[in-house]
Amino acid sequence: MVSFKNQCIALRAHGFSLNQIVQKTKRSKTSVYFHIKKFPLSENRKQEIRLARIKRFNDYSLSIKRKSRLDRHPVIFTGWNQNTVLLISHMIFDGTINKNGCVYTNRNTVLHSQVMLGMKELYPFSPKKYESVPGVFKTAYHNVELGAYLKLKAEELIENITQMKKELRRVFLRSFFDDEGSVYFIGKRRAVRGYQHNIKILNLIKKLLTGFNINSRVGEKFNEVTITRFENIDRFAREVNFTEGVMINGNRSNSVWKKSLEKRLILKKALASYQA
Repeated sequence: MVSFKNQCIALRAHGFSLNQIVQKTKRSKTSVYFHIKKFPLSENRKQEIRLARIKRFNDYSLSIKRKSRLDRHPVIFTGWNQNTVLLISHMIFDGTINKNGCVYTNRNTVLHSQVMLGMKELYPFSPKKYESVPGVFKTAYHNVELGAYLKLKAEELIENITQMKKELRRVFLRSFFDDEGSVYFIGKRRAVRGYQHNIKILNLIKKLLTGFNINSRVGEKFNEVTITRFENIDRFAREVNFTEGVMINGNRSNSVWKKSLEKRLILKKALASYQA
């Protein structure tokens, strides 16, 4: 039987993108990326993916002209608040926005609750909720007008978040680390990391962290933003942290802890170890 690692590497060798391998193996992005991060796609394959993305965007633009057949329309808003920043940021980091609507995918029910709470202000209709693979849940809103509108609001949020109030910037950062973050804590090596395959987003996160006097670095090789040293990790814990109840997946094949723990608890353990 081919191991998961070898399966990922073999698919990568055949030109599969990260998302394609995730769909093929039905495993999380983080688990897949761990095994393929040292195997970049060829420039020709990257160009093919870029062209495909452009085509999807052009197709998507046409959907703006489509109308909901159920006569359901999103509520237009201009000012941002914590709920709307949470909603849109979660969709940016761990969701999908397309011409048919939007879907949020995550293991943590507390984060799905944040998405649904924020969505009530934009689209007061019940989502479809289902388990895509064991332990991974999806909250989906299928509406063409909603998909078009959220696409615009996502672009607006990315463009303007650095100029928003400090509390909204904090909400955006916490959303990122809830969705994409982890605490690396092995022996005397400690770090808070956040993974994202869009370098523009990583640099935005770094800039926002600087606004809280938290030093970080962006590593393009592994597509991550990393926070190290006690003073920075401690300030992260006090200023940003993770949402209470957000757990790591202890059942992952490459899990260090081998059990599900709260990210906040691991962060607390990492900080306490400096005093040990």
